[in-house]
Amino acid sequence: MRAMVSLAGSRPGGEPPDVPSKSALSRYRAAVEAQLAAAFESQTATIDAVADAVAAALAARRWIWFAGTGHSHLLALEMFYRAGGLVRAVPILDEELMLHVSASRSTEHERESGRAARLLARDGVGAGDVLFVISNSGRNAVPVEFALEGRRLGARVVALTNLRHSNAHASRHPSGKRLAEVADLVLDNQGIEGDAVVPVGAGGELRVGATSTVVGAALLEAIVAEAVSRAMAAGVDVEVYRSSNGGGEAVNRRYLAEYVGKIPRL
Repeated sequence: MRAMVSLAGSRPGGEPPDVPSKSALSRYRAAVEAQLAAAFESQTATIDAVADAVAAALAARRWIWFAGTGHSHLLALEMFYRAGGLVRAVPILDEELMLHVSASRSTEHERESGRAARLLARDGVGAGDVLFVISNSGRNAVPVEFALEGRRLGARVVALTNLRHSNAHASRHPSGKRLAEVADLVLDNQGIEGDAVVPVGAGGELRVGATSTVVGAALLEAIVAEAVSRAMAAGVDVEVYRSSNGGGEAVNRRYLAEYVGKIPRL
């Protein structure tokens, strides 16, 4: 059953304080700290449910997928092939949706219908998997399609989005739905509209310092840590990468010997 999500946009935090007497650095730090606290403290039940879903997938030896477009794909990469990360965490990547080929064209591509379904089929997302779909705005066609198609394939879909921003803009998906409206579970990064939090210049009309990446990474890493802890407490042998630069290379080589050719892009 899909989680019920309020799209009213009311929640703790609000706009970051505009305190000209403080440095931009200190204002950014204060805004991030407040946003992190709100993100963790205001949705404990959802975080608990997501951690349970990931732990269950690990126990069943299923896959944990991460998909995002534009800067959101950085969070998919954050969870892939790194020390302390899940071997079964896999990013769904498409160079045209990333930034290194053409950042400007990636904005156009993330609005195209049909692309997400092809990517999920290519990588083999299926029943029993967990699919995290990351989109700050939650309005473009590709993230919405990731969620819709992922659920059709039997995956548990978790949205990571910014409800305040998403609620302020119409969907670009043919269904008229935004990401939060089509996922099973919804994590709100508690950001403001526009993402950037530090007002600068005369009148403070310009804002700098986006927060969605740092808060999103904290939520995802914390959820994986909790899921691993729960799975191990239940007797599951969870596969976790070590640091190849700190003595863990032998363990990682065993995982590579088993999974290269099975895990896309490993």
